[in-house]
Amino acid sequence: MADLLDLEYPFTGRWLVQNSPANRVPSHGTALFATSYAIDFVPVNDAGRSAPITLGSLLRSERPERFPGFGRSVLAPVQGVVIAAHDVEPDHPAHRGFPSIGYALTQQRRAQAGWVALAGNHVFIESGGIVVALCHLVHGSVRVQPGQHVQVGDVLGQCGNSGNSTEPHVHVQAIDTADIARANAVRLTFNGLLPRNGDVIDATA
Repeated sequence: MADLLDLEYPFTGRWLVQNSPANRVPSHGTALFATSYAIDFVPVNDAGRSAPITLGSLLRSERPERFPGFGRSVLAPVQGVVIAAHDVEPDHPAHRGFPSIGYALTQQRRAQAGWVALAGNHVFIESGGIVVALCHLVHGSVRVQPGQHVQVGDVLGQCGNSGNSTEPHVHVQAIDTADIARANAVRLTFNGLLPRNGDVIDATA
């Protein structure tokens, strides 16, 4: 089995890279649920920015619909077979500023609750013995089902704020088995490269 999987970007438009394994491993500060090489993409506007930060956003939680990428299409980054599709989790408010401190204090509780509590709505695609997970999708937006064959660029769902997410984004990771409790992380690249934190990806449709 390959120890590295090269993907297409699972979106079009402009997206900001966060928590990249190009900057540190484990990329999210933990190897829990085989996330060592996971990467996050935050949708941004044409200027490369997320929702404007105001006094209100520093003091209270925000509706996820306020963010420029909430509801953007999430695409299959690889050809394969859908082996899991879950989209019944709610999209919760986004947390920046002081609200993010309180949210961080609940991190351990979410981790103890298991994979779904962290991933939220998600899709697993199996390709050549490797499973690609795309997480934090919008409630009710998943358009594929287990057993379905997908091609690169097929719409899987929409970028949301379900699971362990402080603002709408897409979390991507590759693993060697769908049994997340036993899975090992698989390194990944995108079009042969691994973007770094702070890079803005402009994926043309």
